[in-house]
Amino acid sequence: MSVPIQVRLGPAELSLIEQLQTAGATADAERLATVGLPTRKVEAYHYTDLKQLWRDVPALSGEADEPGRGPEIAGAYRLAIVNGKVQPNAALPKGLHVHTSSGALITQRDDVLTRLNLAFAKEALNLQITAGVDQVIHIDRRIDGEAGHSVSAAGIAVADGTTVTIVETYTTSAAAHVGNHSTFLSVGRNAIVTHIAIDLSDEKARTFAEHEYTVGEGSTIRSLTVQAGSVLSRTQLFPRYEGAGAHGDITGVNLVSDGQHADITMDATHAVPHTTSQPLFKSVARGRGKSVIQGRLVVARDAQKTDAKLMSQGLMLSDEAEILCKPELEIYADDVVCGHGSTCGKLDEDSMFYLTSRGITKAEAETMLVRGFIAEVLDPIEDEGLNEALNGIVDGWLLGK
Repeated sequence: MSVPIQVRLGPAELSLIEQLQTAGATADAERLATVGLPTRKVEAYHYTDLKQLWRDVPALSGEADEPGRGPEIAGAYRLAIVNGKVQPNAALPKGLHVHTSSGALITQRDDVLTRLNLAFAKEALNLQITAGVDQVIHIDRRIDGEAGHSVSAAGIAVADGTTVTIVETYTTSAAAHVGNHSTFLSVGRNAIVTHIAIDLSDEKARTFAEHEYTVGEGSTIRSLTVQAGSVLSRTQLFPRYEGAGAHGDITGVNLVSDGQHADITMDATHAVPHTTSQPLFKSVARGRGKSVIQGRLVVARDAQKTDAKLMSQGLMLSDEAEILCKPELEIYADDVVCGHGSTCGKLDEDSMFYLTSRGITKAEAETMLVRGFIAEVLDPIEDEGLNEALNGIVDGWLLGK
């Protein structure tokens, strides 16, 4: 079937259109052919021009012959999705219910990466958490084999009054994979959920992820995104506070080296009165690495007494590094306390002098200061094994591993 072309299309777009047609997603193919991938003219992609950055798309991934494993998290219960396919799991912890469903999960969000995920996902991992689960739940999303385009989806429903920690890791074999992953997380009343997503994909991979949260009355969502792999990565965070007393600590860290482009974009909505949030994002860039932090806080007309503050902080370890920040406030209520701030700079010279004057080498001093800079978003992670794993990722990046 031919598709009318309205814009000049690049090789990535042509490959995606062909894959969409093969998957039977004709409407999505026609739309992509008409509008193309987003460019700088699309505000949400102003610093991540996918038309320029995403130049090729490998064939859709098949099943992996001998799937590898992502990082081990001490004491965690592991669930695996390999090349988009949910793997069989062992006996479940009490309070955790798992099943799969055909196709992706439903969302009304109109975004190109979201639409591609909906069109390509063949099945979704569904978790229902009905009681406090002592173990960390680890969703290991991996792409194996030769370079492939892999899409995965997960839906998580947390019952009222439940406390749980969920970790998702994105890893790949040493090939130029493309991963598109979505998570839809519903937090019940008076629940406390910690959700951590870590991109450790190979340096040739391109990784896209979307986390959509709905937060109920009296509940807290603690979210941490760590991007330390992939030549191109973008994580989109969509928290929506739907119950009075809902609170969000939405945090993230970009660790980028030469040639990497990492983007964390948050679009948060305070939909009802008496909700709070404190988004905090950190960037550390070296070489010609580029970190992008975009954050928007939307306060609905009826969402009086909202208290929300967005902060982005960047640390550049080289003259060629780039850190781009774009905070936004969109406020329709008139009785709120909202604000945003952004700072960016190099390592403090006085601190460096203090450390080196006491016999610490320059490299060791730099490492200590970077660790201290990032600690603000890692220290709240109370699970000892998980906190150790996160600090190990930072140490590995600092050592160039």
